Amino acid sequence: MINEEMISYIASLNRAKSKLVLEMEALARKENVPIMDELSLSAMVSILQAQQPKRILEVGTAIGYSAIRLAEALPSTTIITIERDEHRYEQAVAHIERAGLSDRIIPYLADAEDAVHLLTPYLPFDSIFIDAAKGKYQAFFEQFEPLLSDNGVILSDNILFRGLVAKQDLSMEPKRIQKLVSKIKHYNEWLSQHTEFYTSIIPIGDGIACSTRIKREDYDNKSK
Repeated sequence: MINEEMISYIASLNRAKSKLVLEMEALARKENVPIMDELSLSAMVSILQAQQPKRILEVGTAIGYSAIRLAEALPSTTIITIERDEHRYEQAVAHIERAGLSDRIIPYLADAEDAVHLLTPYLPFDSIFIDAAKGKYQAFFEQFEPLLSDNGVILSDNILFRGLVAKQDLSMEPKRIQKLVSKIKHYNEWLSQHTEFYTSIIPIGDGIACSTRIKREDYDNKSK
């Protein structure tokens, strides 16, 4: 089990964060903005550094934290990111400008469900990162998957949702949380049965699902 002491130890081994990143983390705590935890972010960076994507689509910008961290780790990558909350979008734009990354992080103020037409100039995406409304993960996956390159990867954050997806009894949780857990569990099960993608669930932080396309010849062999 990874406890807080171990998390702190692992964090102590990481490279020092910039002043801006530390400020963003403080802002997230102050305003209760969900940002990616350090362990999950490190795991995702490792996956993407191995892949070396030219373009990433991020669904859910918030204050721009993960986009900036990814851009810092992937200096040859362009990130297109979508946020529907105007206040968070404005915060993200300001942070991106301060980071000097406006040439590689392109934010859009839009509802993800209506944003496909904005993305045409950037197709295809080598990676898609889903980190927006948890109850709409499957809809986002189905909507944006056609924009993915043949060897692309889709990453979904928070798919273990504080460990609640594994609990049998959620009667003590608020009804809203119970419904959300049910949707995330359905999404995980749907991913695991997807005939065109192979998904690995990485039990780090709040959980990451890493989905890669199954090549047609691999699928044919698997079906025999």
